[in-house]
Amino acid sequence: MERFFAMLLLPVALSAQPVPLETAAQAILGAKCVGCHGATAMSGLDLRSAAALTKGGKRGVAVVAGKAEASLLLRAVERKGELQMPPGKGALTAAEIAILRDWVNAGAKFSAPVSGAVWWSFRKPVRPTPPGGGHPVDAFLRAKAIEHGLAMAPPADRTTLLRRATFDLLGLPPTPEETAAFVNDVSPEAYEKLLDRLLASPRYGERWGRYWLDLVRYADTSGFETDHFFVNAWRYRDYVIRAFNSDKPYTTFVQEQIAADEIWPMNLDHEGTLKLPAEKAENLNRRIGTGLFTIGSFPIEFTYYGDQFRAEWQADAVDTVGAAFLGLTVGCARCHDHKFDAISHREYYRLSALFAGSVEREIPLGGLFDVQTSTRSFPLLAQAEAYKQLARRAKGAERAELLRKLGEAYLRSPARPATANVLGHEEVVPETHILIKGDFKNKGERVTPGFLAALGAGPRIDEPKDVLFVPRRRKALAEWLTSAEQPLLGRVMVNRIWQGHFGEGLVRTPNDFGRQGEPPTHPELLDWLAVEFAGKGWSMKQMHRLIMTSQAYQATSVAPAESLAKDPENLYLTRMSRRRLDGDAIRDTTLAVAGTLNLKMGGVGVIPAMTKEELLAARMPELWPVHPDPAEHNRRSVYLQMKRSLTLPMLQIFDAPDTASSCARRERSTVAPQALAMMNSEFTVTQAGRFAERVKKVAGENVEAAVDAAWRIALSRPPSAAERSTAAAYLRRNSLERLCLMVLNMSEFLYVD
Repeated sequence: MERFFAMLLLPVALSAQPVPLETAAQAILGAKCVGCHGATAMSGLDLRSAAALTKGGKRGVAVVAGKAEASLLLRAVERKGELQMPPGKGALTAAEIAILRDWVNAGAKFSAPVSGAVWWSFRKPVRPTPPGGGHPVDAFLRAKAIEHGLAMAPPADRTTLLRRATFDLLGLPPTPEETAAFVNDVSPEAYEKLLDRLLASPRYGERWGRYWLDLVRYADTSGFETDHFFVNAWRYRDYVIRAFNSDKPYTTFVQEQIAADEIWPMNLDHEGTLKLPAEKAENLNRRIGTGLFTIGSFPIEFTYYGDQFRAEWQADAVDTVGAAFLGLTVGCARCHDHKFDAISHREYYRLSALFAGSVEREIPLGGLFDVQTSTRSFPLLAQAEAYKQLARRAKGAERAELLRKLGEAYLRSPARPATANVLGHEEVVPETHILIKGDFKNKGERVTPGFLAALGAGPRIDEPKDVLFVPRRRKALAEWLTSAEQPLLGRVMVNRIWQGHFGEGLVRTPNDFGRQGEPPTHPELLDWLAVEFAGKGWSMKQMHRLIMTSQAYQATSVAPAESLAKDPENLYLTRMSRRRLDGDAIRDTTLAVAGTLNLKMGGVGVIPAMTKEELLAARMPELWPVHPDPAEHNRRSVYLQMKRSLTLPMLQIFDAPDTASSCARRERSTVAPQALAMMNSEFTVTQAGRFAERVKKVAGENVEAAVDAAWRIALSRPPSAAERSTAAAYLRRNSLERLCLMVLNMSEFLYVD
């Protein structure tokens, strides 16, 4: 489209029959302005016709016909004042400004209504033809590499590939037995069998569920000073892990989190059985997905004012949906029209209205029979509570006896009935108003539920007037998001999957597909993947297989000097990028190598032990009660309690996400405390000792055998001759624990090649 506009402008200077001035001016408006100032009418301004132009927008008349110097449009594109258009990096050229000036001075006439250029990510992806044979992913990458004079890297060795694939899909290293089996499997299907095994592992859902939890700002507490607990947040975490492990279609995954209660409504009454029927049990599990909207970061003080809490809760819901599902900075339109993208202030509050009437509810995870029968044990709970009150007032021997009775009473008392925090509905649906500058006290125009015009009209929302009704607004939102016409849902998710395998997405700003984000390095490949994703039933596991069977994924990270010079950031993916493990994977891998990793799945977030020094960061240390079972402390990091005001130091040092908002990609800093933690922390020193015990069981007192075992367990390979000699000499001077600690500090242990 932009090439077309350029072709229109060029003949103005060169052709014997120049393009009419109004045609050239309208081409500029269409290419650079109407994307925001067209149907979306940002700031109330529409530039598509003479009548709309004369009317102007919120800032007044945009064009004074015949007077360019008095026209706001010209001052904006010249960037002489506060208003600078187009926003961001796309300033008009001097030639384009000159054409607009001449056009305004000539009367600002229109030859026809202007149709604007649509931003690339707002256009529905169309399946392009791969430019060449072989694997489609490689065909697109190879064409771009040739275009830039680059050569594709050769394949990585089998050990490197095994380690890469295992870390990518499971977040854990391969065992020595798995390494030997893959390296020695010479069958043509060996790699495909490896992928099938990894994708079938329950560890897959834990690893890729962790990415999703980062994205939707998961935590077990609310943050801020009070940092109150979400007692059932862990159920949403477990729901996510199950969804990834079962390869739930992505569109279904989205619909369940947005509106499971409205799409699959149900009651929990039994139907002639003591257990819920399978369909009801499945729909109940779906509804746990709406727990997404019960784990936001809020100061408890918001609840003092109902309007403030509702405004902040709805804003958090809109911002999370925009970031996680659409890859857009929708939140920028909360206080004013979006400065860069075609999202108006009014549209933001129309999206917000989709959540009006929705409210958090705690529901039983069983039928009415289970709820009623759970109360029969109430006297036991009452007795335990009475003993607790007496023990608080008692002294000496009397208190000890009461504590004994209290313990026995609690052992007899029943467990708390299982519940989940999900979305339900208020009795009365509140009105939604535009909030001037985002202030809940400053209400403007009342708005009805709606969608972003730039992404296509959503389904109609017909609601009765002046009567109570159960809204189905989130259902409409879910249908709009997962519509076949939705241009962003597939693109954004395949970009996230690509990022999980290559370290960077094809769009390197995964939560911003708008004008301030980076354009895709391979737009045709991105669209091909998005269409393929939808065509294969929105299967995330199929997308993993597709990407990981490409030669590009299997390439070495070692690149020729010429490629490094021409493309130091590896924008064109002619080689694999070396990546450091994130904090969760470093901790989990350390436990796995030490042989102490507890693979128990699910349940309430575990609170592990911290040192006295580490607990100094806690505002209320008494609210960090350590789990009494030490084996629980060695669970995978995804199962540790995520307290917003106190992150486990081992994870915090290695760039744990800020859970107040969506984290699309963890940072990878390099700071001194990381090295100090790996060398001196109580955690790594303890695990190095357990690692040494594991090595000794294999090698006995044989020094060379111990070195060999340590390398195979931690690095998935035998040591080289030089490494074996150096490490053996070190071991003869030091303990096996010190050698194992040294291995845990090797760059190769912390990086995936």
